[in-house]
Amino acid sequence: MNNNAIKYRPNLDEIGIVNAKIHYQLSADELHQRTLDYYQGTESASGALVINTGVFSGRSPKDRFIVKDAITENEVWWGEINIPFESDAFDALYDKLTAYLSNKELFVRDGYVCADPHYRLNVRVITETPWANLFCHNMFLRLSKAELEHFESDWTLICAPSFVANPATDKTRQGNFSILNFSRKMIIIGGTGYTGEMKKGVFSALNFILPVNEKILSMHCSANVGVNSETAIFFGLSGTGKTTLSADPKRKLIGDDEHGWTKENTVFNFEGGCYAKVVNLSEENEPDIYRAIRKGALLENVVFKLGTNEVDYSDISITPNTRVSYPIEHIDNIQLGSIGSNPKNIFFLTADSFGILPPIARLTPGQAAYHFISGYTAKIAGTEAGITEPQPNFSACFGAPFMPLHPTRYAEMLSQKIKEDDATVWLINTGWTGGAYGTGNRMKLKYTRAMIDAALNGELNEVEYVNHEVFGIAIPQSCPNVPNEILNPRATWKDKDLYDLKAIELAQKFQNNFTQFMEFANDEILTGAPKV
Repeated sequence: MNNNAIKYRPNLDEIGIVNAKIHYQLSADELHQRTLDYYQGTESASGALVINTGVFSGRSPKDRFIVKDAITENEVWWGEINIPFESDAFDALYDKLTAYLSNKELFVRDGYVCADPHYRLNVRVITETPWANLFCHNMFLRLSKAELEHFESDWTLICAPSFVANPATDKTRQGNFSILNFSRKMIIIGGTGYTGEMKKGVFSALNFILPVNEKILSMHCSANVGVNSETAIFFGLSGTGKTTLSADPKRKLIGDDEHGWTKENTVFNFEGGCYAKVVNLSEENEPDIYRAIRKGALLENVVFKLGTNEVDYSDISITPNTRVSYPIEHIDNIQLGSIGSNPKNIFFLTADSFGILPPIARLTPGQAAYHFISGYTAKIAGTEAGITEPQPNFSACFGAPFMPLHPTRYAEMLSQKIKEDDATVWLINTGWTGGAYGTGNRMKLKYTRAMIDAALNGELNEVEYVNHEVFGIAIPQSCPNVPNEILNPRATWKDKDLYDLKAIELAQKFQNNFTQFMEFANDEILTGAPKV
């Protein structure tokens, strides 16, 4: 886009930011160059921009707040995830923030989220840095020149990493914060340069707006579509393969992270780009992501090989959470319009480092709802300080930090969709087999892809199934291009008695986690629990 051709300039005075020097709707190239000119980043050998997000290289969930007001008071599931913030405290902090940003150089971008035009939400983004604006250029849907001339924002997002709150007077927990205000339709972020806070702030807003106002199921998932026009949905926490497995050369990518499932039986992407982890990235294992890292992409917290500007993707000295954002057009095989229809297969991805869950299993609607609410994966020893053996990690709806409503509300909507559209739900374990982490081996990616292909092609419809003795999920006894002996996890363990013991222990962890949801879960959901 030729920035000089844009006549309209936003007036920030009306939101309290006065006398700012505004850089409006700069192109990706211009934002890239300004970051270099301001010595805020460097260029990698592939042409991508490389920046360091500062003290925070990931989200800070305990510093994410929602203003408690007439809109949210009786709808939000308040607690450790959705932390209430007083309206008066928000107003006072907002006034301090806008005063701080007045008279400064700022970057303003207008875009929108939700590819389905029926549910489109216009967002104005105001950032301190050009690279944060580039992130929003990549991640939000981009407007034409004609659309810009008639743009009216529905929500405003302000990101000011250098503005640090005073917890004693501003009612925050510490200096950084991310606060959603549904009455004022604003998200304010301060004290952190981690770009993911902007993306997840908007996602959190949509996870309230769409289910409550539009009866649309919002999902933390990736999605793609096959030649038969059937959509597949992939849920999974970080590290389970959600981005990798949805980037299938035989299927068109709708999106890699955030989607809505409509009353009209369509699935639409919220975003205009991808935000992928790049730790240990290689062209051989993840060619689509690797090739997408070129001019226009934004790499975060990566390290160069000594004496070069070539990224060392194995170096996690800054953080294991190294990431890249890029426009979805950097992926060759995409679904134009970012909308799919006729969802028929849903995959729940887990990286079970205990080696208990099967590599693929078919779920009943009750089991699907139970596992969806549980949102299970496992942390690997050594990934965090103090973790010396596998640890379970439960995140409701495979995205608890972004879900303002009670998890059972999303689960009941999902169950209804599964029944209405006759979709099949599969549990896929991309984690360990033959034993836990340290003893067994991680499931080979080629086998996982073969199992997903077989499910999508209908090749698992007629095979024999056996229910897992503890979890009750249906395990296929054969699958094309996959050795039969790896399908049943118990058979891969040398010590079968130890497997049985560990399976019961994991099931008990599921049950202990689910106690917080028991009061709100219906009978069908409760039937999906493992039997101990």
